Amino acid sequence: MENLILTEKRNPNTINIDLLSSRDIVELINKEDYKVAEAVNKELDKVAKAVDIITHSFLNNGNLLYFGAGTSGRLGILDASECPPTFNANPDMVRGYIAGGDVAIKKAVEGAEDSFEAGITDLVNSGAKAGDVVIGISASGNAPYIQGVLKKAKELNISTIGLACNKQAKIKEYSDILIAPEVGEEVITGSTRMKAGTAQKMVLNMLTTASMIRTGKTYENYMIDVQPTNNKLRDRAARIVSEIAEVNYKTAQETLISNNYNVKISIIMLKASLSTKEAEELLQQHNGRLREALFTIK
Repeated sequence: MENLILTEKRNPNTINIDLLSSRDIVELINKEDYKVAEAVNKELDKVAKAVDIITHSFLNNGNLLYFGAGTSGRLGILDASECPPTFNANPDMVRGYIAGGDVAIKKAVEGAEDSFEAGITDLVNSGAKAGDVVIGISASGNAPYIQGVLKKAKELNISTIGLACNKQAKIKEYSDILIAPEVGEEVITGSTRMKAGTAQKMVLNMLTTASMIRTGKTYENYMIDVQPTNNKLRDRAARIVSEIAEVNYKTAQETLISNNYNVKISIIMLKASLSTKEAEELLQQHNGRLREALFTIK
């Protein structure tokens, strides 16, 4: 019992949870969840270092690849899948892989996380290369699958980041940086989809969001690289252009339509009275950074 890892220990605060009312159960879960943000806060220096590594990779045409098992794998896939619509990122730029393959996204594949060799194989088959960044996600940080992924990545001179909820995680050996928010024992013993999963989701949000910001995917806190694939997002794009370019909604909408809903180009055209081609050239001169481009026309 002394060698039991933190993510598998019993929570003394929830021993009698099965005797509580529904209201008391959810209150207790919520009370435990308060500990998550505090645990993540203690890892911010490491998260920031990871962001710098990812940003450098993105600016040099590198990609970010997540590998995880179970809940951890699903969280990586979720974060990766949200980058194209949010930041208009190429689908290859951020990719997620899960032990056991795509079938494991919806259905548990027992034993998938126990294969060191499968981790090596999946890393190789992913096409990861030097200049990319590989993040291994595991609540305990001990999954052989993730160890295999990260070990092979290091052999290929790929930057590696470990994300676990255990500072003694075995993946530390293969990680350039280990981000390890220790959230304490789970409400239900060993159910790491709860606090550990929440902590991992928070960190993943930070990693991609901060890296996208650093590469010019936002202007102030506007989502200027949004991919307007539905009415809600087209409306958001029009409001963004209207507010930044200081024009009415109709003008913003008409300009967006004429530019296939390219938010950055539309803003520059309206702010500087430029043609589409001229706006594209100006933006290209500033490596896609809208704020820098706008400084030159003030």
